[in-house]
Amino acid sequence: MGGVFGVVSQNDCVTDLFFGTDYHSHLGTRRGGMATYTDGGFERSIHNIENSPFRTKFERDAYEMKGGMGIGCISDSDPQPLIIRSSLGSYAITTVGNILNAEALTREVLSNGIHFQEMSGDKLNMTELTAALINRCGSIEEGIRYAQERVEGSLTLLVLTKDGLYAARDRLGRTPLVIGEKEEAICVSFESFAYLNLGYRDVRELGPGEIVRITQDIVETLNPPGREMKICAFLWTYYGYPTSSYEGVNVEQMRYRNGASMAADDETDAEFVAGVPDSGTAHAIGYANASGKPFARPFIKYTPTWPRSFTPQNQKERSMIARMKLIPVDALIRERNLLFIDDSIVRGTQLQETVDFLYKSGAKNVHIRPACPPILFGCKYLNFTRSTSEMELIARRTILKLEGRADDEITAAYIDSKSEKYQNMVDTICQDQNFTSLKFQTLDNMLDAIGIEHCKVCTYCWTGKE
Repeated sequence: MGGVFGVVSQNDCVTDLFFGTDYHSHLGTRRGGMATYTDGGFERSIHNIENSPFRTKFERDAYEMKGGMGIGCISDSDPQPLIIRSSLGSYAITTVGNILNAEALTREVLSNGIHFQEMSGDKLNMTELTAALINRCGSIEEGIRYAQERVEGSLTLLVLTKDGLYAARDRLGRTPLVIGEKEEAICVSFESFAYLNLGYRDVRELGPGEIVRITQDIVETLNPPGREMKICAFLWTYYGYPTSSYEGVNVEQMRYRNGASMAADDETDAEFVAGVPDSGTAHAIGYANASGKPFARPFIKYTPTWPRSFTPQNQKERSMIARMKLIPVDALIRERNLLFIDDSIVRGTQLQETVDFLYKSGAKNVHIRPACPPILFGCKYLNFTRSTSEMELIARRTILKLEGRADDEITAAYIDSKSEKYQNMVDTICQDQNFTSLKFQTLDNMLDAIGIEHCKVCTYCWTGKE
């Protein structure tokens, strides 16, 4: 994933840019960057943030950089923002998304005599590819429209020029952008909460495909929003911050509703309801409130030093960090019947290790309730799962075990939560993972908890439907 923040101010914008970007740190853990514009031109700073938080790495830059306009990003992929010099003039650009047809677009650009220089290892920087598409047109505005039309996948972007800040939400609204303002400044942000403590107030969310230009005085709509939307459901169930709102729906409230609906027809011998921190916690509170079973924290997350568990690229290191940062509370585990809610089960590795540790710590029973359906198809629009193959998904591996193959055709028979095949898959996962019981949230109930029209939410990873 990743997040972006931009600001146009009548005064120096760097303090707002620094804190606004830092508030997106939950969306990525590899690189951060800021770029500003002054009368003297562009300034830029990019740092690796895998082993140190954004605030620590960029604290010195926040004192040294100057400018009345700026953009910043947290990126889990390419170094950015980039400074581009082109026939359209110089500009800074940062993006969020995933370009599925990058190889074809790259060949097309190279055939026109254009070369690329921003490489991450042997991999082309997707933000530079986006800039190359923009540069094929006669203006920044036209170029952004062209890039949105040509890119298959998802693309939300900010472009900083000497004449203002351009902001464009993904053509199908898979990721959000929202505008905030205060007396002397206007900002645009992936996260709706990122500017509140900086004194900004909410203005509005950009619609799917909407393009605006922000100056010191106005927010000018250059391309109106489209009607079709496919916003990612995991913004609410998993990676959105609790204080965030998307399409007017707060993450924390959605999770309470989701947990409550999971409790509606569930019967267990659990004495306590707990959430796997962090994103499972609010779902568990909703479940506990609706079921009447007390909420407890048999694990306490040690936050002073350990980063998010999905930070490392390698599974062994991810699992080690997940284990190291959760400290058990013996009095709430030993001889207890426990029910844990996690935001999802993707690979199953970390959750299985957690459950094994609970048993070794003396738990009698451990019931597991994921807050979304089984993930059957790897995300190709935002890459939030980090899976390199769909066979990394525990549901796919289980289907392979049951069927001898797990292609899309076979997998389609396991989507319906009322089917015998679905229940057989769930029972097998439960047995293999050594859970006392396992019950996934249904797709319809999860979408009802979000509360916007079902057709406006992307559910590809559960249904395989574009």
